[in-house]
Amino acid sequence: MLALNTALFLAMGAGHTPNAETMWFASIVAQCASWLCVALMGWVAWRRPSQRTYAMVTLVAAAAAAMLAHALADAIAMPRPFMVGLSPAHIEHGARGSLPSAHASVMFTIGLLFCLRPSIRKIGLAIVAIAVLTGWARIYVGVHFPLDIAAGLLLAGGVAAAFWALQQFARRFILLLVRHTHSGARRLSAAIDH
Repeated sequence: MLALNTALFLAMGAGHTPNAETMWFASIVAQCASWLCVALMGWVAWRRPSQRTYAMVTLVAAAAAAMLAHALADAIAMPRPFMVGLSPAHIEHGARGSLPSAHASVMFTIGLLFCLRPSIRKIGLAIVAIAVLTGWARIYVGVHFPLDIAAGLLLAGGVAAAFWALQQFARRFILLLVRHTHSGARRLSAAIDH
């Protein structure tokens, strides 16, 4: 797996001789694109009042994904490309574990959860596209391996699946509770009438 990760990085990363224009673009994306996701979430909360609660819950899920990503990265302690000499760090970055990418985990979580809602699915797809572009950029500037980004997507998929399962459980539980309460109210009403 390490050989594949290294080969993919060598094919995608800037290495020691980056293209100046590509590096300029990748540096901006790697450092700033996550703010575009924040802006899109804010836009949803502002322009789609019916989705405000969902956007806030998505923010909580994204925070959980970030905490999980950092905990896993600390536990796995996978070095970054610049830490093993494959590339300089073309942007400022700490020398801590890289797998999974916290940026990818958070951005993909937001995008996938937005994709679950038909009314904001297009925004979710845009955020997923931004996450893919950010993943490439962070590889190019030497702070992540490709498998770090893939692991971030996998973690986000797990968070989104857990969120969906909890949502389905809550709907069924509430529906059962409403039916049970409604049935009990009818029996009580019938008993009072007689």
